[in-house]
Amino acid sequence: MKSRAVSLAAVAAVLAGTDAAVPSPARADATARGSIAWEACATADHPTLQCATVEVPLDHDRPDGATVELALSRVPHTARRYQGPLLVNPGGPGAPGRALAGFVASALPAEVAAGYDIVGFDPRGVGASRPALDCRPGHFAPVRPDPVPASAANERANLSRARSFAEACAAAHPEMLPHLGTVPTAHDLEAVRAALGAPRINYLGYSYGTYLGAVYAKLYPERVRRLVLDSAVDPTAVWYEANLRQDVAFDERHRAFLDWVARHDADYGLGTSPARIEASWYRMRAALARRPAEGVVGAAEVEDTFLPGAYYEGYWPLLAEVLTAYLRDGDHGPLVAAYRRFGAVDAAGDNGYSVYTAVECRDAQWPRDWRDWRADNWSTHARAPFLTWNNAWYNAPCAFWPVRGDAPSDVGNDALPASLIFQATDDAATPYVGGLTLRRLLGGSSLVVEDGGGNHGITLSGNACLDRHLVAYLDDGTVPRGEGGVDARCAALPEPEPGGSGITARASRGLVLHGLLGFRA
Repeated sequence: MKSRAVSLAAVAAVLAGTDAAVPSPARADATARGSIAWEACATADHPTLQCATVEVPLDHDRPDGATVELALSRVPHTARRYQGPLLVNPGGPGAPGRALAGFVASALPAEVAAGYDIVGFDPRGVGASRPALDCRPGHFAPVRPDPVPASAANERANLSRARSFAEACAAAHPEMLPHLGTVPTAHDLEAVRAALGAPRINYLGYSYGTYLGAVYAKLYPERVRRLVLDSAVDPTAVWYEANLRQDVAFDERHRAFLDWVARHDADYGLGTSPARIEASWYRMRAALARRPAEGVVGAAEVEDTFLPGAYYEGYWPLLAEVLTAYLRDGDHGPLVAAYRRFGAVDAAGDNGYSVYTAVECRDAQWPRDWRDWRADNWSTHARAPFLTWNNAWYNAPCAFWPVRGDAPSDVGNDALPASLIFQATDDAATPYVGGLTLRRLLGGSSLVVEDGGGNHGITLSGNACLDRHLVAYLDDGTVPRGEGGVDARCAALPEPEPGGSGITARASRGLVLHGLLGFRA
């Protein structure tokens, strides 16, 4: 990774003014391509929302060459005490981010949100940014081959899909693929900062957005004012090892869901033994592999459908009703409806998956010998059968990617203001070790842990203890300081209650947030 050197004197000068209010955009020195022309794009929920686009270089090493267009959104500040732009990112990679600005503006206390221009953006290649990637439309159309390659023919079918996707990307977007990845996106953030006319930015990133934020901070430490990283990617495991770790953690969260169903036998009637319910779930999967429900939900699709429950417990009541309808009543309709609501969204946004693959394959050096993948994933599957092979095929195009991956970015950084990391101990998508590692690598950072929490993306989704730390930091830069690698602990939210859709008033904000976050990383 190319790093830009910053003098210690310059860093010291920046850190000295960390907690001060910043100049308004009108008074800030604009560089790069000048100011952004914002236009009203109000919605009923966000009446002050504005939208804009900005051009950035396709290749940041050739700033006068071809450009790409980034789509932005903004909820402008209203307070006298202006704290600068707060850029927000929902992860993915490949998740569109413009909608997150309005959510964050409404979820923060009004007096805190009023001090920031809260800016969302669709990263290069994503959503309304142009050009938008779509490598192979319909790649996730049901019914896909069974992910578990129990036969040579099944493995060949899955390998063919993965290779075809990589080849389709090479054919459809040859000019873009070399310039997709976390480092180019981090340079885009710097171009956006310059266009905003802000001397420094504030940043809130979820999931993959934590890696993006850490890479930006490594490249441009003098441009970081406040940095919030929620549900941290382990930057030392990008990306092959991270996916294998995910498989084990997803399996644990899936079993936690089945344990919860067993504890609520009075509501769901599937028995009080988690092991028996788990066996029934796998019998359902086997039956769907043989005969997909309504010709739509096979083995791969049922895994996609139940995967969101490993991200967020708010989905458990609805997924339990789906399981009950299928196992107890023989009713496939709720399963198909849930797949269309959850599974199809995760699997396909064709655009989102195209960018996800292009970024992850470019970010790191993946094994090119399929025998390595086969050995590692069968070994992991023996311990964690819920999602291991599904996740392997999701990432398998990287074995055939036309652009070789770089070495992962070194994000170690002692040149930052105090930053704030949030992590749940039982998070599956970004396991707990990621938060500990990032806290160690980012000098001056603080780690707030949700003890016993299994959700992914934990601030602004109902936990008042976590949000107090977030609000204090955004308000005046205050961070907790503790010992032993953890600076503050918050109790996890109670598990959801059965009944109806299971969506309580407390859970509703979390459900909105998790609808915006990018799955898988």
